[in-house]
Amino acid sequence: MKIIEIKLTNELAKLTVYLPDKSPEMPYMDIRPGVLVIPGGGYSMCSDREAEPIAFSFIAKGYAAFILRYTVGHNKGYDFSMPFADVNEAMRIIHENAEEWGIDKDKIAAIGFSAGGHLCAAVSTMGDIRPAASILVYPCILESIGKILAFPVPGLDDKVDEKTPPAFIIAACADDLVPIENSLAYASALNRAGISFEMHIYEKGYHGFSLADR
Repeated sequence: MKIIEIKLTNELAKLTVYLPDKSPEMPYMDIRPGVLVIPGGGYSMCSDREAEPIAFSFIAKGYAAFILRYTVGHNKGYDFSMPFADVNEAMRIIHENAEEWGIDKDKIAAIGFSAGGHLCAAVSTMGDIRPAASILVYPCILESIGKILAFPVPGLDDKVDEKTPPAFIIAACADDLVPIENSLAYASALNRAGISFEMHIYEKGYHGFSLADR
């Protein structure tokens, strides 16, 4: 496997690229789908539990994977525009290098967790280059959720349009940090826009279960 670390424009933000080796045993995998992994962490940090474990689960299924460690923290002058710039830059880098890296440009998805789910939904609704599909895991969506994050964020349920990609949404009723109203609001917006989605709201669970594998 080839691993590349790319520093982004914003200080400390980086994109880690994981490119599985080509093999004559798998000629149909010369061109792979890709997935951009966006960890959560309340925009205060990027969770390790929602980074490499997620990326490697996709790599095992034949994907190329990319982990975005975006701008976070309570530093003076930091706001949502910085991680949003990071995710746009990451998508641009992936698309610009897709041919060299053996990636199908039309099959680049994004998966985000919690605040990373907010960033994933943001690039899906407002991004310069939008992913082909999004996976949102206990995502922050509503503007009101900004009160528990490192800085205020825009609500995204009213940003869904005809260019928003299909979504797979996962959350738990028992989540006492990010209420499922966030997931429901995004699903309702997708439904109104005629965008396909699938949603699994589990009765039990908690916030931050990652792969739900201890």
